[in-house]
Amino acid sequence: MTWIGWALLSALFAAATALLAKVGVAHVDSNLATALRTTVVVFFAWGIALALGKHGEVRDLDRRTIFFLTLSGLATGLSWLCYFRALQLGPASRVAPLDKLSVPLVMVFAWLLLGEKLNPPALVGGALITAGAIVMVLG
Repeated sequence: MTWIGWALLSALFAAATALLAKVGVAHVDSNLATALRTTVVVFFAWGIALALGKHGEVRDLDRRTIFFLTLSGLATGLSWLCYFRALQLGPASRVAPLDKLSVPLVMVFAWLLLGEKLNPPALVGGALITAGAIVMVLG
């Protein structure tokens, strides 16, 4: 499967995540809900790594890789804590579009920090995502 297929599956599972989490945080502190979800993710991810025999590659990782994956994990944790709190306080149909503003933010940061190119179709797409999120939240 290509990256497009994997990205579409990611979007499908992200949609399921929002709906399931909205129901899940209804009667529990959002931080506790995030901790439980994260525990499930940890066991699931390590289960896959162990099943595929990839766990041994950990000792081959360099410090730079470990540093950036650690920062990514911290950013993920902060994102999930904020997302679950937003879901607890607001409707999923409005929280999710705002969360997807991460797409145009990634585009801008990838351009600024990683030197990735922004062509006209990407700029229009990013602007449409931004406009769509604003319309959905204000509407």
